[in-house]
Amino acid sequence: MNDMDIAIRRARLPDVGPILELTRDFGREGVMLPLSIGDTVERIRNFLLARTPDGRLIGCVAVDPAWERLMEIRSLAVARESQRRGVGRRLMLAALDDAREFGAEEVFSLTYVPDFFRRFGFERTDRNALPHKIWLACVKCPKFSDCDETAVIANLAAGRE
Repeated sequence: MNDMDIAIRRARLPDVGPILELTRDFGREGVMLPLSIGDTVERIRNFLLARTPDGRLIGCVAVDPAWERLMEIRSLAVARESQRRGVGRRLMLAALDDAREFGAEEVFSLTYVPDFFRRFGFERTDRNALPHKIWLACVKCPKFSDCDETAVIANLAAGRE
């Protein structure tokens, strides 16, 4: 399978279970924040999915409005057997295009893999420089008092990979 065989599409309600299944182990391992069914259902319209030609879910990413002209890239995950095949790159490019179409000028993420984001023009930023609204979701996080994620941000006018 090469990355051209991958179809990227917006998620629908029947995709909630497969998204949770895809991300569950990553959450348990602490390499991404775990998703709850309630949060996933509430944000389902914000997810983009990567599927194989036979319809198997191999990746996901959410593009969430965060503040005026600012969106957040969240929950980026690629199935282990599909990693290092361009799936994450395709999802990130689709997420950035989605943010642009939505009218965002900047995108940010809180991540454990800042080097991946750097390839797409993201730079480290002080998380205290981000709008306080983003911390509403953080309060629910089990790592809230001891957050070890790196904040990164990109200007969408700066271009693509």
